[in-house]
Amino acid sequence: MKILHIMILDKFIPPFIKFINESFNPNGHIFVIIGKPRSDYGMDLDINNVFWLDRKLKIIEFEKYLYKAEKIILHGLWDERILKLLAVQPWLLKKSYWVMWGGDFYFPEEQSRLKKYFIKNVSNVITYIDGDVEYIKKYYKADPKRHYKCFMYLSNIFDESKYKNCQKMKKDEIWILVGNSATDTNRHEFTFNKLSKIGLKDLKVIVPLSYGDPKYRDKILKIGKEIFGEKFYPLLDFMSYEDYLNIIYNIDIALFAYNRQQGMGNLIQLLGLGKKVYLNPETSQWNLCQDLGIKVYNINGDIDLNINAKELENNKKIVREWFSLENLKAQLKKIFEG
Repeated sequence: MKILHIMILDKFIPPFIKFINESFNPNGHIFVIIGKPRSDYGMDLDINNVFWLDRKLKIIEFEKYLYKAEKIILHGLWDERILKLLAVQPWLLKKSYWVMWGGDFYFPEEQSRLKKYFIKNVSNVITYIDGDVEYIKKYYKADPKRHYKCFMYLSNIFDESKYKNCQKMKKDEIWILVGNSATDTNRHEFTFNKLSKIGLKDLKVIVPLSYGDPKYRDKILKIGKEIFGEKFYPLLDFMSYEDYLNIIYNIDIALFAYNRQQGMGNLIQLLGLGKKVYLNPETSQWNLCQDLGIKVYNINGDIDLNINAKELENNKKIVREWFSLENLKAQLKKIFEG
């Protein structure tokens, strides 16, 4: 066994496991999922190379996987027990590769001493966003020996064929997407206040709130209804992937005022579809777009509803070339075989 993946069950994970098993040798990978066996997100994970770490007695077997693995890939830093096992055994830390998610390292003042130690001492990091590596160097005094550029998950692939069943809706309003979840890092109030200044007659404000903090969601629901009335369209329930794609397909402008790296899958899809996107210039995703030559707009300035078709067509070209399945396979091969 060469490569051990350690992960929590999230919507990105089942498609990733399926992709690895189909595109690489499945005998070379073990996927350890922390938690009780579930078949969320439409895929049965009762397969040979998936191990559920769901009770203490399994820790001994799990440690055997750690010792035998040539590489340990952590998909986010979500479990203190795992970090402790790695931190107290330097030979394990040396062969660990951390896939940086964003929510697992931003706001250092909120992180545990153990996580800070791990981040400072891990040798290998995986992210396609250079700004995230600079962030941990600055705030954690980290000095990773290797930085592998990889966008890792199929949600970060732009594949036009996914939209073949989407329908262009006949609509009189401009559809505005605000944020991606019910978390305060979306800065909904800030964005709502900016939108309220441009005239609401021809707008429909779509706000995904189906996951995150319930108290924060209720707060944003109240504010959104007060400001936008019938123009406010919150997404409160999990919907099918196809239904969500159809909404993304019909969005005209997206406003993401995040104060950290977040929502990259949504961002890639919107840019690949030629949508106008506003970002916070103080985030690493803004810097990534600048580096790739992608035109995005400053959320701290005025919101302009006009569309520059030439700029957005160029964005489509860049995204479709960079965030391709072929590029992902090449990036993963470099990590697995390097």
